[in-house]
Amino acid sequence: MSALIKRLNREGQSLYYGWRIVAVLAITTTIAYGVLFYAFSVFIEPMEAELGWTRTTISGGFSLAMLVSGFGGVGVGWWLDRHGGRALMTLGPIAAVLLLFAWANVYDPTLYTLIWIGIGMTMATVFYEPAFTVVANWFTQRRGRALAIVTLVAGFASTIFLPLTNYLNEQLGWHMAIMVLAVLLGVVVIPLHALVLRRRPADMGLSVDGFDDVHDAHPDEKPKPPSVTVGDALRKRSFWVITLAFGAVSLAGMGWRVHLLPYLSERGYDPAFGAFMAGLIGAMQVLGRLIFAPLEAYFSTRVVTAGIFAMMFAAFVVMIAIPSEVGVFLFVVLFGASFGANTLARASLVADMFGVSHYGRISSMMALFLTFVVTVAPVGIGAMYTASGSYDTVVWLLPLSPIVGFFIIWLLPKGKASEL
Repeated sequence: MSALIKRLNREGQSLYYGWRIVAVLAITTTIAYGVLFYAFSVFIEPMEAELGWTRTTISGGFSLAMLVSGFGGVGVGWWLDRHGGRALMTLGPIAAVLLLFAWANVYDPTLYTLIWIGIGMTMATVFYEPAFTVVANWFTQRRGRALAIVTLVAGFASTIFLPLTNYLNEQLGWHMAIMVLAVLLGVVVIPLHALVLRRRPADMGLSVDGFDDVHDAHPDEKPKPPSVTVGDALRKRSFWVITLAFGAVSLAGMGWRVHLLPYLSERGYDPAFGAFMAGLIGAMQVLGRLIFAPLEAYFSTRVVTAGIFAMMFAAFVVMIAIPSEVGVFLFVVLFGASFGANTLARASLVADMFGVSHYGRISSMMALFLTFVVTVAPVGIGAMYTASGSYDTVVWLLPLSPIVGFFIIWLLPKGKASEL
């Protein structure tokens, strides 16, 4: 009883600082994805029309940035584990603002490509991976909930920034629109990261999750996993099993998101219907993340992850079995929910298996390997379409991807990485 009173008194006096960090990262990650990722698609056509560059040149810079972000994430993860996120996650958006201004005033394709290489490095400091690393150091029992809040809010990045960017482009032109977005990024993200982010609770005399002692913790709290170094993790079978599982699922998940609209058009659906369904995936991602957080309190992350993969498999089966607008809608609901929850599942599974002391480096190494999958999947599906002249073959192969991931995760032995 005294422990309960103590806890209630403490929570009434102040909010655990980790939740302030979560709130900040929810805001800044949303803006980072909105400005550095989603806004790009709006500027392809106006840049093409004014500069006379090919669409390959314009989109090539963006694709290269994504690849660089994957490689840069390894160094970022190392830094975050050693020094925390405050400095690097402040310098990153500062560089991003300068590079965005450079992009808005570029007229040389070579310089444009170099600018996007730089933007790719800044992405590695403000996207999900660094945010997850910071959160993982502040939460254990409530980690799923904390990660869900960040990704729940950031899931609306496209919903907010696509229409906003389109409006700015129509009113101001693409040059000024980019500069306005750069100012927004700088004014909000830079000061929030500089003023709020901290490395770990112990630096402020706090405990993980905000509990003063073990008696304050929930009786069902997960035991703290052992800390595994990145070198040890790379030598563990469990690291490669998890990477392979998420890689298999990403082949279909990331690849099909790019080709969904062309597929619906090939099947004769109205373009407006296709665009609406594609946009609805973002909202369903949020739904999936809302579902994931409470489930983690009752089931192991391994079991929940297997369920997420099974849901994506069901989505593709529905798409094949019900060739109608109803089938497309059901596919979008299942696919979007599983795709959104998948982001949280990998973050939680890495922390559960390997601990948080070296989370940044281990997570970034896994993300690096997955970056190759994300880069190759859309191109591979496109090549299959070119070879056959339709998506028929692709559609029948898609369910294999999540079901392979399902069996890999489900057969993963129970226990921590040190035991595997």
